[in-house]
Amino acid sequence: MGKYFGTDGFRGEANVNLTADHAFQVGRFLGWYYSELKRRQGSNETAKVVIGKDTRRSSYMFEYALAAGLTASGADAYLLHVTTTPSVAYVTRMDDFDCGVMISASHNPYYDNGIKLINCHGEKMEETTIELVEAYLDGTLDLFGQEWPTLPYAKQDAIGRTVDYVAGRNRYIGYLISLGMYSFKGMKVGLDCANGASWNIARLVFEALGAKTYVINNEPDGININNNAGSTHIEVLQKFVVDNGLDVGFAYDGDADRCMCVDEKGNVVNGDHILYILGKYMKSKGQLEGNTVVTTVMSNFGLYKAFDSHGIGYAKTAVGDKYVYDYMVQHNCRLGGEQSGHIIISKYATTGDGILTSLKIMEVMLAKKKKLSELCAGLSIYPQVLKNVRVKDKPAARQDPEVQAAVDAVAEKLGQTGRILVRESGTEPVIRVMVEAPTQAECQEMVDSVVDVICARGHIRV
Repeated sequence: MGKYFGTDGFRGEANVNLTADHAFQVGRFLGWYYSELKRRQGSNETAKVVIGKDTRRSSYMFEYALAAGLTASGADAYLLHVTTTPSVAYVTRMDDFDCGVMISASHNPYYDNGIKLINCHGEKMEETTIELVEAYLDGTLDLFGQEWPTLPYAKQDAIGRTVDYVAGRNRYIGYLISLGMYSFKGMKVGLDCANGASWNIARLVFEALGAKTYVINNEPDGININNNAGSTHIEVLQKFVVDNGLDVGFAYDGDADRCMCVDEKGNVVNGDHILYILGKYMKSKGQLEGNTVVTTVMSNFGLYKAFDSHGIGYAKTAVGDKYVYDYMVQHNCRLGGEQSGHIIISKYATTGDGILTSLKIMEVMLAKKKKLSELCAGLSIYPQVLKNVRVKDKPAARQDPEVQAAVDAVAEKLGQTGRILVRESGTEPVIRVMVEAPTQAECQEMVDSVVDVICARGHIRV
């Protein structure tokens, strides 16, 4: 991870550690860099960058700051307005943009925000370009054989334009609808849009495919995104599905690159369940390239045991859909994802796409003529407790000898009956402590034993 950009972009509290000036400077660099690349390749074309945003109040501020920076450097800024991260990735690669930008802090509270960069292929931006952005932000940019303490401004007719590009978002909606293999007629579907980016997209897609939709948390006001809503508060959708007798429910996060499901009984169906359902289905259809599902180290023991019983191979990466996708590209895999609901189906998308994931779950339900609870049969999830601890310094907390000794003691006690995983969040000042064990009580006891040491050693961020 860099100084500013983590595993999922440049993220922080709006106008605290991620400011409007940061956004302007990122826009300045991107506009200049892609314009300069074109000039050095002998092209007179204007660089084009497409921007999407979620529903946070600060997203408008960052959108305008980015657009100002881009146009000041001579690039054209195309605005998708409120839309999802996967839609920005889709439009970037399909409409030949030099890069894309998504303004979102995903599942974080409204006062946080982020800048995600997407390359021309619709993938998360390569580290080499991220490093150049960071060097410019720090005033240490050395590129094309010279130092660039400041960048030249475009003048006269070289100044860029801002273009309303809502048509791009509409084409993405049409693309999702085109992926519907079956009519959803007669299906009662709950959608929790987290008061986020999916609020004006998900319902359109499901109703176009014939579903009777029941939508909650689709009235964003700038400060209610993810507030007791969406994939990180799945209990809201659980109750809603049961109370309304729905066939299935889908919950998205703020930028809709995640999906969590609820079956007809109100049970949570998380990313591991989704990988199990889709992995089995794709294998049966001959679509699971390499017979491998790509997971992260956070996936549950029970998932691997279920894959073993069905003869499905698997790989494990670091946490982050970026790492999952990189592995998928390198090894030509078709399916990968995270327990948190980031699911990548590489035939259709280059990023996690919550709405696409829910469409594919619907496809399996209709193809197999089974309820979602029935599709989960055969997967037994080990009890797991995950605690997020806000700390002053992530590396210092994780590498503290006494904290490491506490982790080692838990690992020794668990032996082959479970596991402990302690890692740094890539997007927040948080250490994540996770234990899987035979019982919930053992999980809680062992997580607490490590967290207590982190607290006692003075690492807690107040």
